[in-house]
Amino acid sequence: MILKIIIGAVIGGALGFAYQRLVGCSSGACPLTSSPWITTIYGMVVGGMIGGTAH
Repeated sequence: MILKIIIGAVIGGALGFAYQRLVGCSSGACPLTSSPWITTIYGMVVGGMIGGTAH
């Protein structure tokens, strides 16, 4: 169970970071995509929650 959460968090963090780098927000006005830290942490949280619910 904990391994699925960790794997989900790692994948989610990588996807969040990639999203910020590829799509992002160049003006800085977008609260979620203006910083790679925020998108990575957000991706880790969402990925961990999804990983925790996977069977």
